[in-house]
Amino acid sequence: MLGQIYVILFYALEIYSYALIIYIFMSWFPGARESQFGMILAKICEPFLEPFRKIIPPLGMIDISPIVAIFVLYFARTSGLSALFSMLYRVL
Repeated sequence: MLGQIYVILFYALEIYSYALIIYIFMSWFPGARESQFGMILAKICEPFLEPFRKIIPPLGMIDISPIVAIFVLYFARTSGLSALFSMLYRVL
């Protein structure tokens, strides 16, 4: 049962990573974020990206906070999720 939950969470975080990447690339195309799809992705991605934007200032015209956010999500998916479930296995 825990193995299935682990797999579901792992792939959910991976899909969310892809959504973040798509949302970031949409900034390169004029009007893409104002589309229906762009607004849906904004509602999904902006709550996660906002704390990183508050901490990490942009370097001129380049905002590197989404890159840091993707790395954090990657480490949460690989190391954090496995550490959490290994602790749960020991408790149960």
